[in-house]
Amino acid sequence: MLGGGALGLTVALRLVQRGEAVTLYEKEPAPGGLAAGFPLGPSYLEKFYHHLFKSDTTAVRIINEIGLGDRLVWPRPNTSVLVGGEMYRLDSPRAVLGFSPLPALDRLRLAGAIGYLRLEPNYRRLERTTADAWLRRWMGARAYETVWRPLLMSKFGPRYEQIVASWFWARIHLRSSSLGYLRGGFQQMYDRLVGRIRDHGGVAHFETEVQGIATASSGRLQVATASGSEEFDRVISTLPTRLTIRLTPELGDDYAHSYGNLESYGAHCVILSLDRPLTDVYWLNVNDPGYPFLALVEHTNYMPPADYGGRHVVYLGNYLPMDHRLFAMSDNDVLAEFLPALRRINPAFRDEWVTEHRIFKAPFAQPIVTLGYAERLPPHRTPVRNLYLANMSHVYPQDRGQNYSMALAEKVVASLPAQPEST
Repeated sequence: MLGGGALGLTVALRLVQRGEAVTLYEKEPAPGGLAAGFPLGPSYLEKFYHHLFKSDTTAVRIINEIGLGDRLVWPRPNTSVLVGGEMYRLDSPRAVLGFSPLPALDRLRLAGAIGYLRLEPNYRRLERTTADAWLRRWMGARAYETVWRPLLMSKFGPRYEQIVASWFWARIHLRSSSLGYLRGGFQQMYDRLVGRIRDHGGVAHFETEVQGIATASSGRLQVATASGSEEFDRVISTLPTRLTIRLTPELGDDYAHSYGNLESYGAHCVILSLDRPLTDVYWLNVNDPGYPFLALVEHTNYMPPADYGGRHVVYLGNYLPMDHRLFAMSDNDVLAEFLPALRRINPAFRDEWVTEHRIFKAPFAQPIVTLGYAERLPPHRTPVRNLYLANMSHVYPQDRGQNYSMALAEKVVASLPAQPEST
């Protein structure tokens, strides 16, 4: 089992529960992938902001299964958008109809199109058009230019006009105003999953990066790490497709040509601990131009500051090409660019409010979901005997999320034959 995020851990758990011997490799020191956390006060805080929606039934079921259901809470925090220097709540039908930057008729069109996306059960009806074209047509030019185009541009840069409309459907259809969170941090869930895997006899190696995958002379699959090599009857990689191809030359040029062109942006996230609140909003989409981040997430307007030793926690997030200059900048240079922008949101803000900062970076965090994306997804079964692939690209039309990864894991395990293919 390659990868110790939500997908890899859930696959490993379901396999050991059905009696299979499992060894898991993860290059990071802790499980959780993009949802992994670090200690902050008496809790863990995720390196990249996370929450659940009411529709995330697989994650909720697993949280209850591993005995953490009593820590799952469902607040309804303020989700807003920054337009013209003002913050407008935009997280309910009432808020949409009262969204004053748009004339009344445009608000009605906006509400009607959102209502359609919530009720439309079949995202495949939207796979032949782009979000840009669909939103312009059905929500109108003013609503699109005010609300959606800035978000698409911030998230996907020059690729924003190519994003498939089914991806946008998923942003609306399955979301809820109430947001779920594990008091104390999602890291508890990942640590508990590792514990359950080990309780069933599974082995989990952390700080162990996979260096190669190949068919051994025995016909079994050999996984190489810096610590040596081990042979397995089958291997499931939850690593990004490009990385799996790079690690497995045996997949061949044709496979790489067919499936190695799936693109992703990296995640860049600044976490600030403040000595006081910055806003009264949990999630702020930054639609105004000139900001160095696309979202401001004030986590302690969602969870109480006491959970983090009295700190007020703010995330400043971006999805960017991995060669973007931000990834190479020093922490001080990033702060010098980001902090002045906070004064545009709260003119009272002063740099002295910041008591701590952390900056986290991760590759392959945001798939670029363009037209024809579904046709470019590799099948889970690869041409290499007993090598399977399942990763974040396969949760389409979603593009991230603990729940979707867990649901995919259960689907993959259910489809695996009871016995590996024989040579």
